[in-house]
Amino acid sequence: MSKTTQCLIIYLVLCLSIGTAFSQGLAPPSNVAAVDTPNDDGSSITIKWDAAPEDSGISGYQILRRIAGSGLEEVGGMLPAGSTTYVDSTIEKGSAYVYIVRAVTETEATVESEETAPVKGTGEWFHMGKIPLFFGMILFSAAILWNLYDARSGKEIFVRRIPGLEAVDEALGRATEMGRSILYVLGLGQVDNVATIASMTILGQVARRTADYETPLLVPCNDPIVLNVVREMVKSSYLDEGRPDAYNEENIFFLTDSQFAYAAGVDGIMIREKPAAIFLQGTFYAESLIMAETGNSIGAIQIAGTDSEHQLPFFIAACDYTLIGEELYAATAYLSKDPMFLGSLKGQDWGKLVIFAAIVLGVILELSGVNWITTLLQRVR
Repeated sequence: MSKTTQCLIIYLVLCLSIGTAFSQGLAPPSNVAAVDTPNDDGSSITIKWDAAPEDSGISGYQILRRIAGSGLEEVGGMLPAGSTTYVDSTIEKGSAYVYIVRAVTETEATVESEETAPVKGTGEWFHMGKIPLFFGMILFSAAILWNLYDARSGKEIFVRRIPGLEAVDEALGRATEMGRSILYVLGLGQVDNVATIASMTILGQVARRTADYETPLLVPCNDPIVLNVVREMVKSSYLDEGRPDAYNEENIFFLTDSQFAYAAGVDGIMIREKPAAIFLQGTFYAESLIMAETGNSIGAIQIAGTDSEHQLPFFIAACDYTLIGEELYAATAYLSKDPMFLGSLKGQDWGKLVIFAAIVLGVILELSGVNWITTLLQRVR
């Protein structure tokens, strides 16, 4: 078959396809535009077009793009018939693209829009949709700074009584009188875990008291990084109390990084050493009840604390005192009475009060048919 014949056949097929498309009333997508996606880092371009009439026979859309010096390529696959936008997040920054939207019918007839103007993806300095969040953070930070100023100026900061923290001195005094050790368990969290960080700060305050009372402090760890951080924190606490000679590095040791092997190891320490006081502070999982029950069986006074809500019932049932949720985070301020911690704690409570008030106001306005708060929050993505 000659090249002329082949070209003629291809031309006839194209004419028949186009003729079929127009005979079905298929019009090309209208008002097609490609724009740089707002409020992003320049890694995407948004393509928009008008919705087709319901009786147009269109079953879907295909997005074609072309970069300078190359041919057309399809991106995104087949889009549903009701689509009017597509975000192309596979572009190269700094490159200009043109786009074509192709409409496809159920009989696979197609018709294409005209090419859009070339457009590049550029990044913005500010996400304009997050301006309300920015002002909210400014107000929240101002509340913390104001309360820090109040606390450092000598103003008394009220913190409600937390029985579990009130019992810390009792537990340490009991261990000292009995001549037995104190066991502090940090849980299974990594060093970047919020509950583990809170637990380590509580340990620092406990270590200050054990340094004064000359009571042995045992800290089994399940993570090598946590081990090194804890050793430095406890050592600093002993130095601050003027008792560096009482610090024993061997009492802070690595046990294992396996969950139930760690639980078995801690239980073994409880049975052998019979500590008078046990602190279970941090992130815990299914091993929580195993350790709490063992501590209860040896008659130790136990103070637990975790933000793992699924483990709280086990601690409440088996321990003498339990810090619930944010009480764990407030423990450092409660024990140390440091103005910086107390001011920060009160500032955070102010922020929570404002958030709660905004939620109540938003519910009332939404029920009244006023939805501007909902709209505002939907913009903050």
